[in-house]
Amino acid sequence: MVFLEHEVKRLLKEAGISVPKGLFVSKEKAEQLSTIVDLSYPLVAKVSSTKISSKSNVQGVRIGLKNACELKKAVTELLQIKDAEGVLLEEMAPQGLEVIVGGIEDELFGPVVMFGLGGIFVELFKDVAFALAPLTEEEALWLIQQVKGYQLLEGYRGRPSVDKDTLLKIIVTISTFIATGLIKEIDLNPIALYPEGAMVLDAKMLVNAQIGNLRPNNSNTNSP
Repeated sequence: MVFLEHEVKRLLKEAGISVPKGLFVSKEKAEQLSTIVDLSYPLVAKVSSTKISSKSNVQGVRIGLKNACELKKAVTELLQIKDAEGVLLEEMAPQGLEVIVGGIEDELFGPVVMFGLGGIFVELFKDVAFALAPLTEEEALWLIQQVKGYQLLEGYRGRPSVDKDTLLKIIVTISTFIATGLIKEIDLNPIALYPEGAMVLDAKMLVNAQIGNLRPNNSNTNSP
């Protein structure tokens, strides 16, 4: 069973991982948009559906929304996308160094965690590394040192170093999740890393039927 993005982010937040402040607006509550949105502009709006695997492929993301008029137009357009169940609204996060962290229950190796640099590093260079889960922080440090672009994390050509301690905690947490055997696949992509802290900007999760039965009934969320 696939969890909606705001449901995954609620789980991450409860685990101590930072996510943007956001609000899920279901189709049924879209007409109440002006009264239920309590977020600071600019906003990003993303179509939400368990049947849509790539929001970009269906043009399901609007960024830089500066006022209520732009927001209403974006939500109306996104809800017209086939299989849309609602829209996730989030405050836009500052730009940071983008990385990806994922986990999968591999048929051959069992629970595996993956780390890689985002953007062209993963798209063109496949600069990623894998390890068996769960990981300690020391093992997570070894994992991030395996990618070719590791120097970017330490700071490069005037760029500041990122908060590696926070990154290691995220990797350890995701490795723990996947090692439970309850989650088949989880993908945090991208995560924005800052000199202090980090923010998960997008998240997907596929769980087995057991935990799927525990899916929250209340679909609204507001994640500070």
